[in-house]
Amino acid sequence: MTSTADTLRYQSGFGNEHATEAVPGALPQGRNSPQRAPFDLYPELISGTAFTAPRHENRRTWMYRRQPSVVAGRYQPYAQPLWTTGGDRETALAPEPMRWHPVPFEPGAETDFVDGMRTLAANGDADAQCGVGSLVYLATKSMERRAFVNADGELLVVPQQGRLVITTELGVLDVKPGEIAVLPRGLAFKVAVPDGPSRGYVCENYGAQFRLPELGPIGSNGLANARDFLAPVAAYEDSNAPYELIKKFGGRFWRAPAKGTPFNVVAWHGNLTPVKYDTVNFMTIGSISFDHPDPSIFTVLTSPSDTPGTANCDFVIFPPRWLVMEDTFRPPWYHRNLMSEFMGLVYGEYDAKPGGFKPGGASLHNAMVPHGPDEEAFEKASTVDLKPQKLDNTLAFMFESRYRFIPTAFALNTAPLDTGYADCWAGLKDQFSKP
Repeated sequence: MTSTADTLRYQSGFGNEHATEAVPGALPQGRNSPQRAPFDLYPELISGTAFTAPRHENRRTWMYRRQPSVVAGRYQPYAQPLWTTGGDRETALAPEPMRWHPVPFEPGAETDFVDGMRTLAANGDADAQCGVGSLVYLATKSMERRAFVNADGELLVVPQQGRLVITTELGVLDVKPGEIAVLPRGLAFKVAVPDGPSRGYVCENYGAQFRLPELGPIGSNGLANARDFLAPVAAYEDSNAPYELIKKFGGRFWRAPAKGTPFNVVAWHGNLTPVKYDTVNFMTIGSISFDHPDPSIFTVLTSPSDTPGTANCDFVIFPPRWLVMEDTFRPPWYHRNLMSEFMGLVYGEYDAKPGGFKPGGASLHNAMVPHGPDEEAFEKASTVDLKPQKLDNTLAFMFESRYRFIPTAFALNTAPLDTGYADCWAGLKDQFSKP
């Protein structure tokens, strides 16, 4: 199996019906489950939605593999105490803004993508299939004979430092900072870190699958275009060496031995696939007259809830873009939001917090918690000559949810919490000039 960026091939499209085979003739023709599949492979279906989900929402993929996934040993408990699920409602959380400095690597610690995961904040309930977790990962070694399956939700991975090579049952994705990957619920994968110590963010989505947002008055093009999402081609490991399977199920972790690799799918077809997306392809929409538009125009993917227009989770990015608005305070305005906002910074500076918000850090502004530009950003934006300005070399993002994010014990007691965050607004004076 190849895993170098310059030799990997991909298929284009989000939610497309793909068909791919690593060995010509491995895909059955005319039926999904023939009495005897080509090359004596085992047909296996993975369903990402209920069988009766509407056709336009139905996601499933047929795999043709050397051994079915039922071939594994008995599961035993596995300890990963820092990857928690859902929010602890017993946590007393003040209605205040929160911010964390970048979570550092532990000196001498060797952790892979699974063991290096830390939940910072979460909401909802995986069993109720609502809510999300906001996590960071600190990976210093690759997963070799080890695979992971998340039965609780799909994962949206946002690398911040170091490239990830993600081997899945359906093929390989090479994902660098500035790109994202979406890994479907229930699909086995492993992660290699070819650049050494790697850090990034993860959204664990317990709710409805991520999809492209509706464009409405924008029209038929814009934001993230479906063709820019890349799915892998079929690839399999030609080895029978044993594997360790780690599975997240109901918020707990389990391990089982396997005599062979789970990455043994020789061919597949369907529309439930892992994908990657390069954010440089995002077609940014913005004002060319006045005022700062709502941040919803930066939505890449959305996980809807049962309330139309109020998302279980929106994945929003703030990429390089031009600011040209006249007679306008150009940074985001001060606001209180029904939605809760977990933010991260991949690289560069965020225009509303040019000093204290660092790449690899995170901030949390829960529902109706006031936030906005710090004193420095307000002063500059209020007096600057409003020429066209390019915000360049920057990429911030937001996991926005209708549910309140609850920080974990790790986030409150171990992670580098910026206890002076609120001070960035302390210098904002009463400037009212009475007529």
